[in-house]
Amino acid sequence: MATLQYPNFPRANVLVLGADSVQALLPSTLISQADALLEAHRLEDAADMADQQRKKLQSVLNSDKFELDELRYVNQRLGFQCFQETLFEDAGNRFYEGELDPRVLISYYPELCGDLFREDDSVDVMAGVAEHMPPECSVDDIIAANLVRNYSPHLEPNTREAPPAVELRNILSMTARDMLESYLRKWRRKLAVENTTPQLQVLRMVVDTVLAKLHVNTEKLPELYALIDQPNAIALPEIETVLVGSRHFNALCKLYQQRGDDAKLLDIWSKLVEGEWKDPDIQDPLTHMFDLLNDKKDRALIQRWMPWLVKNDSERALKMLLATLPSKRKAEDDRLLLQEIKEASPEAGAQLLEHLVIHRRSVDPELHRQLATTYADQLLACIAEESTSKLWRAKVASYTSGRADTPFISYFSSTTPDSEHKRVRLKTVLFLQGSSLYNPDAVRVRLSPHAKLLKLELAILEGKLGNHRSALSILVHDLNDATSAEAYCTLGGEVVPAKTAQAIGERAGLQAWAALVTPLAAPGKQTKPGAAPMKRTKTVDDEVKKDLVMILLEVYMSGGEATADRTAQLLNSQAMNLDVVDVISMIPAEWPLHILSTFVTRSLRRTLHAHHEGQIIKAISQGQNLAVVDSSWDAIREQGAIVEELLEDDEDEDVGEKLGLELGERVQGEPASFNEKVPLHALDLRADDGDDGGDGGVVDINVAPEEDALTTSEPGSEVGSGT
Repeated sequence: MATLQYPNFPRANVLVLGADSVQALLPSTLISQADALLEAHRLEDAADMADQQRKKLQSVLNSDKFELDELRYVNQRLGFQCFQETLFEDAGNRFYEGELDPRVLISYYPELCGDLFREDDSVDVMAGVAEHMPPECSVDDIIAANLVRNYSPHLEPNTREAPPAVELRNILSMTARDMLESYLRKWRRKLAVENTTPQLQVLRMVVDTVLAKLHVNTEKLPELYALIDQPNAIALPEIETVLVGSRHFNALCKLYQQRGDDAKLLDIWSKLVEGEWKDPDIQDPLTHMFDLLNDKKDRALIQRWMPWLVKNDSERALKMLLATLPSKRKAEDDRLLLQEIKEASPEAGAQLLEHLVIHRRSVDPELHRQLATTYADQLLACIAEESTSKLWRAKVASYTSGRADTPFISYFSSTTPDSEHKRVRLKTVLFLQGSSLYNPDAVRVRLSPHAKLLKLELAILEGKLGNHRSALSILVHDLNDATSAEAYCTLGGEVVPAKTAQAIGERAGLQAWAALVTPLAAPGKQTKPGAAPMKRTKTVDDEVKKDLVMILLEVYMSGGEATADRTAQLLNSQAMNLDVVDVISMIPAEWPLHILSTFVTRSLRRTLHAHHEGQIIKAISQGQNLAVVDSSWDAIREQGAIVEELLEDDEDEDVGEKLGLELGERVQGEPASFNEKVPLHALDLRADDGDDGGDGGVVDINVAPEEDALTTSEPGSEVGSGT
């Protein structure tokens, strides 16, 4: 709605009074003169008059507001007159001099308006100007009407189809757009120096957006980039459809970067990577995506795009994902993320799974089960290659043909050339040995068809399942690895010792896997480089060791004389854990005596030593007992005799059974003792010598085979005890 403004009426200096009237001589105003000139189509004269008035006002320091409004009115009237007559360059200059709101001029370019204007939007326009605005809806209609007015019916068949008219129409349309572009640039410079208000901000948005559309339509990319690089108020919803339609994705990416719309920016780059869109101005959009995600550190955005990134560059995607994963995550979140990555790329999923279990030390049994299955599949894939299977078969044959003092895994690690297949097998062995959270039976079923090549792995799995005899048989008879078999007994069922695992890890760069079987250092000691182990040092029960050694001895003996030397070595090294009687009964009769001579000699010597040691300890104990009794004798005599009531016969028998032995009774292997709680049935201590029973006060108690422990010399005397 237009704002009502009252005009500045001219003042009369001469008045003429009549009989019935008053007349005044008024000077003509600028507006009336301009209207008259424009009605007479004297555009040049009207333009000259406007220029003279402008110069006049510029020469005055304080111009009158109404005079400035009159000048704006004249310029706007003149501009619309030129605009209607397709004098676009002159029209643009007059519009700017008249400070015409850009939205009024833009409204004649409906293809550039889009959704910038709403139905209830309004702009203040002078009433006299509004009356003379072109009635056409667009500049193209104005051009068409002008062609019809000037060239119809002179052009055949008509002004719409005649080639000269078509060419002229195109030229005029281009001129009209050039005028609008120049006009908007002037307004943009003007708005840049004015203070920001809500009204001016809306105007800036309209000017910048339409100017950007003009640059896109005219393919002026340098001007478009210059506009975008400067502070601007371009409306993204308006311009993005135009830029997508014209395939100017680089300009759209710049706008998204300015607005911080990372989601749409990544979406454009992803389509460029996939080839759905193309823009030569954007080089390596995939790198741009990684750079943006690394800079933002937005975990939600990273996980949103991670499956897609894994498909296109799994190495960089996993590196970025692992760097942004929080230290504490729920197992459910890890499994969900792993599932998404696996669906995008099985190889990347395997790497993520390995990181979660090996490096982040996840204790989720499901993840351990998946990793064990993955390692088993990778191991089978290695065996499927003929060159790898031949090499591994040759390593087994070479090791079993001789007698090595090093474990098979150490031999394999040191003699096999470095390759990815070697790393896969070493990682598998270390994981199978170190982890206790997977299902060894399921892995054994997968590897059993290749038992000839994977004997070590099957021995580890048998040990995990508690099949010690089977595990030791594989180590002794199939691999000829006595070192690992004996270590198996010492460690309570582990094929790969901690020190061996650590050495392999340092040699092959697998410290994280070796740490699975490496125990924590004792307090006060520094741990070796590598990941933290999953379990502390465990202690093996002596009974378990003895049982395992006996099983190993049986396994050795089952090999006949071929393993006789190993048997003798085991007997000599594990004599502490073996019973000589059991061993002698197990040795085949046909074996030579020298196999047992060292073991029996040492066992007898150790038994004799233990017997002598027991005698010495017994003698020392007896001496200490005598010293204690002697030192306590005086204190016991001062206390006097202990008199207890006589129990009934049946109660007496029960007490005898409950409390120990009857008087003078011995148990084989135990020293005789005197139970003071049992009454002396045959003892009648009387002070009077004349009582019946006569000489019944003497009681002999035999507490040792050689001497009497308790005697009295006269009737009625005190009862004495001795030891």
